Amino acid sequence: MTIELIVIGKTDSKEVAALVEQYARRIDFYCRFRLTVLPDVRNTRNLTEKQQRTAEGEAILRQLTDGDYVALLDEHGTEYRSVEFAAWLQKRMNSGMKRLVLVIGGPYGFSEAVYARADTRLSLSKMTFSHQIVRALFAEQLYRAFTILNNEPYHHE
Repeated sequence: MTIELIVIGKTDSKEVAALVEQYARRIDFYCRFRLTVLPDVRNTRNLTEKQQRTAEGEAILRQLTDGDYVALLDEHGTEYRSVEFAAWLQKRMNSGMKRLVLVIGGPYGFSEAVYARADTRLSLSKMTFSHQIVRALFAEQLYRAFTILNNEPYHHE
């Protein structure tokens, strides 16, 4: 199985980008992992939030194929403890799917078309995080899930 993390816009923090890259390398040890950074929508000053979500949504939808299982990182999604998330990930891997696509949207969330295409929604917390820092937090949780599944000493419970 391939896991692809799709994000909107480059991070403006070298530290966050380095952290995401570090976890991406670690995840790649367990499965094929790909980080896809879609360009920011241009001229957002002239767009409403809905128009910006729609433009980002079109870019996201162009990255998806029919067989993809799509999980949106969304504040209204299901929250899991790390061990529960690892079990969720194991179910996806056992299902025989070829590609699990995890999507972190832009600052205003997702368009209705992206919500309609998604198979599920995940939430890291009830707190709000910047869409850039979520990349590092989620990449770490994905790595943690693999270490849990492989009984490695990274996670302590």
